[in-house]
Amino acid sequence: MTAVTGTKPHPIFLAGRWVESSDPLTVANPARPDEPAGATFNATPEQYDEAVEAAVAAFETTRTLPAYERGRILREVSEGIRARREELGRLIALEAGKPIRDALVEVDRATLTFRLGAEEAERMVGETIPLDLMPASKDRLGITRRFPIGPIAGISPFNFPLNLAAHKVAPAIASGNPIVLKPPSKDPLTMLTVAEIIEAAGVPAGMVSILPMTRELGDRMVADERFKLLTFTGSPSVGWRMKARAGKKKVVLELGGNAGAIVDASADLDWAAKRVVVGAYAYAGQVCISVQRLFVHDAVYEPFMERLIAASQALRLGDPLDPATDVGPMVDANAVGRTKRWVDEAIELGGELLLGGEPDGLFFPPTILAGVPVSAQVCSNEAFAPLVVVERFSDFAAAVAAVNDSMFGLQTGVFTNDLANSWAAFNELEVGGVIVNDIPTYRIDHMPYGGVKDSGLGREGLRWAIDDMTELRIMVLAQPG
Repeated sequence: MTAVTGTKPHPIFLAGRWVESSDPLTVANPARPDEPAGATFNATPEQYDEAVEAAVAAFETTRTLPAYERGRILREVSEGIRARREELGRLIALEAGKPIRDALVEVDRATLTFRLGAEEAERMVGETIPLDLMPASKDRLGITRRFPIGPIAGISPFNFPLNLAAHKVAPAIASGNPIVLKPPSKDPLTMLTVAEIIEAAGVPAGMVSILPMTRELGDRMVADERFKLLTFTGSPSVGWRMKARAGKKKVVLELGGNAGAIVDASADLDWAAKRVVVGAYAYAGQVCISVQRLFVHDAVYEPFMERLIAASQALRLGDPLDPATDVGPMVDANAVGRTKRWVDEAIELGGELLLGGEPDGLFFPPTILAGVPVSAQVCSNEAFAPLVVVERFSDFAAAVAAVNDSMFGLQTGVFTNDLANSWAAFNELEVGGVIVNDIPTYRIDHMPYGGVKDSGLGREGLRWAIDDMTELRIMVLAQPG
């Protein structure tokens, strides 16, 4: 089974079985809207129930699955993804519109994510705790261990259809939990192809289901009490509404932001401009830690902006399958229309357009705005687009305060060679991650990743995801006598 343009619809993976449904799902190609990337099916309510019931039943097996078996499965999935690298990269480019160079990097990251899952499965250690801290507790010792929590509901987004789904599936398998994953409706074929690899690795029946589904059925999954954890990556407005409906289950939310980057007077300007261009425009800015707000010190503003504008102008827009393409299309016409409206609003409010601003079909060029009031949508909300808003500053503390003046708090990049400013940023920035001398868009898959404020709840990264997917239990040993 392969998801290739022009072939029959790809079946969906229901608790170890490949099935079809009465609800076909056509997958668009953002670069060529008249040529679909492929097709599959939405699960029916009956198929959803079958998957959840299978996950509940499978937990009796998966909760005692030994570490060596969980590790073996995850290593084989990692190797299977590596072996099909070119196929998966091309599929991401087709259905997500991601430039092929970036798509192949995503495949490589997913290979790492599953391998890291195997390693974490084999080191889920507990600890011993001396309890004899008072006479009444003499001769007592505590031993802790983490136990799998139970069936997990996972919902993953369109912008990283493989690796952000991997950050839900890999830790679930590593910790011995079944998972029902709702992949993004815009690009579900990637994870359905990975499901072939998961099946070949011999995952227990019912441990993994990959089910595209309607929003209505997804809402049902959010509230379903049979799940013990909901893990969602997507927009803040959707995520917080999900939390309100999730009931008693644990919830992990990896949401959006309007990430800031600070370019201090001591920064390496060539490096900073090179990296900001990547952070602002990779995957047409459709990344939750894309550089959106840029704060540049007065002392280096002109030379830095010369570098930034020149590097932005040099980017090539084009076919995602062309290895020379730097920026591909946005995901759909709605995203382009919203971006255009927000850019126009920023200009109407007094902002200056330094570059870009006019779309061509689904392609939006790299765009730079300056002097935009903080009340404008491009400053206050998540743009999720290839644009950056630049502001000047003269005092580093004021730049930090400006980054913090946001409902979001995911990650911030700080370009500085002043150690005191690095520590000040780490101590004062209200974010989940401070990236010194690099962009907020930096992430490697074993680091803790997540935000504060409206940017989310909890952390991903294999070790930290496993913490949420397990419950800590203590056994107290008393010595009679």
